[in-house]
Amino acid sequence: LLCSLFAAGAVAMRGAGCTVNDLWDRDFDRRVERTRHRPLARGALQPSQAIGFLGAQLSVALGVLLALPLPAVAAGLASTPLWVLYPLAKRVTDWPQAVLGAAINYGGLLGWVAVRGDVDWAVVAPLYGGAWLWTLHYDTVYAHQDKRDDAAAGVRSTALRLGDSTLPALTLFS
Repeated sequence: LLCSLFAAGAVAMRGAGCTVNDLWDRDFDRRVERTRHRPLARGALQPSQAIGFLGAQLSVALGVLLALPLPAVAAGLASTPLWVLYPLAKRVTDWPQAVLGAAINYGGLLGWVAVRGDVDWAVVAPLYGGAWLWTLHYDTVYAHQDKRDDAAAGVRSTALRLGDSTLPALTLFS
């Protein structure tokens, strides 16, 4: 049952994260080749429609969260700033991939709390940290495809920050 709940919760929250990202970034997305055809960026959906869809996604996620033990509910709610604020990170820091890593890998911490009722940092920190580094690695690689458009649009990223030093940094992240 717990695996099914986490699968449903992961799909709902990943989708909600993408919806929030597209809402925050619709003006940026219009100026980036890879994202300019997204429904909000091209005007096929209105923000109010996306907010309605986000409400449905979050309702499913909340239903899943409320089926978990109380400590996991509290831990899950504590993750809210991460997934809400990730899209803003690319406006204020060269390391938005680090914020993404913190948000997207929170499920590992949440799973531990759901099973054990608390956080054993000796176990959770290496798992969370390793997953965070992996996200930093792959999303830096991914961000390289948008470097030219991102620079013109004012979007910040590790790809732009690291530039020619990306390969040594990726090695460090690995």
